Amino acid sequence: MKVLVIEDDRSTADYVTGGLKEEGHDPDHAASGPVGLELACTRDYDAMVIDRMLPGLDGLSIVRALRSSGRDTPVIFLTSVSGLDDRVEGLEAGADDYLVKPFAFSELMARLNALARRSPMRKEEAVLKVGALEMNLIARTVRREGQPLDLQPREFRLLEYMMRNRGRVLTRTMLLERVWDFHFDPKTNVVETHVSRLRGKVDRPFSTEMIKTIRGSGYVLNVPA
Repeated sequence: MKVLVIEDDRSTADYVTGGLKEEGHDPDHAASGPVGLELACTRDYDAMVIDRMLPGLDGLSIVRALRSSGRDTPVIFLTSVSGLDDRVEGLEAGADDYLVKPFAFSELMARLNALARRSPMRKEEAVLKVGALEMNLIARTVRREGQPLDLQPREFRLLEYMMRNRGRVLTRTMLLERVWDFHFDPKTNVVETHVSRLRGKVDRPFSTEMIKTIRGSGYVLNVPA
């Protein structure tokens, strides 16, 4: 699931984005209202988690702007304000759910999954397909030719990124940044190791190869000829 987190408190943002990554999801983070609104308007997300109080532009204004522009991506408000009137105001602005701080990540994840399940706009996007390879982003399942593949969370996230970028050569640096959130070279073979493990599950049990190494460049996921 592609999730936008708009939260100015660093510890809360790290808590949410870190939890999403551990679950195999792909979060983007914005620390201010204007940056968050720009991302929300220029990129496609399956859900958004927005703090109500933000520098530059508050969460209510962001959601109102999104709804007035026709975007109906599911939104969960995070807030320290727990009054009934405040919750009603947030829901009337266009939010789909409300979570009061402090909160357990498991509850946030359950609410995100519930929103994704009942959002008709996102049903098609909940399933990624590349040839006979199918990934259900809500159920967190992967099948190839109808056979289930047992992937670890990091392998799931790696495959999701490759499926979203099918036919595109993905460099080691791109994978480190988007799958591991490393913006430096860790000087390890973590990418090569995970790609090898993923190949062992996606390709080796089958007669044709989907994940290919482009020597000197990176990796690409293609539909078998």
